[in-house]
Amino acid sequence: MLMSSALAATAKAPGAEHAAKGAFPPFDTSTFAGQIFWLVITFGLLYWLMSKVALPRVSEILEQRKARIESDLAQASQTQADADAAAAAYEKTLSDARASAQASAKDMREKIAAETEAQRVKLEGELNVKLADAEKRIAQTKATAMGNVLSIAEEVTGNIVQQLTGKAPDAAAVKSALANLKTN
Repeated sequence: MLMSSALAATAKAPGAEHAAKGAFPPFDTSTFAGQIFWLVITFGLLYWLMSKVALPRVSEILEQRKARIESDLAQASQTQADADAAAAAYEKTLSDARASAQASAKDMREKIAAETEAQRVKLEGELNVKLADAEKRIAQTKATAMGNVLSIAEEVTGNIVQQLTGKAPDAAAVKSALANLKTN
């Protein structure tokens, strides 16, 4: 039986029940005062909730985001300034190192040039001493040889005269003859 009454209720035409009660409730003029009252209460409550709960939270979130963005921008600016300072310090250190290396290379070249010059002067001095000594020995050897040449010339001349004439010449005569040749 319950089932049949539920079926009977659903079998009625859909617009028949509304037609019996009248117009659409929001447009019914007899309920306007109540509707306006509840509209004002609902709007006021909604306004109060929005102004006291939702909007302060949204405002706080916006302020936090703004503060975070400003903080991030300030940190980025500081990081950029630090990076620029580090780059400038790196460039200065690099240029100082290059200047130091060039100065060291220049000093080393000058030192090596000075050492080479000193060795050259020392070697030239040693060679000059050896050359003078050699020239002295050559002069002594030449003088000795010249002295020997005269005695050899006397001996050879004496032998030649003896071979030609068959008798040994006088040594003083050979010496004077060779001395006459030397002056002419």
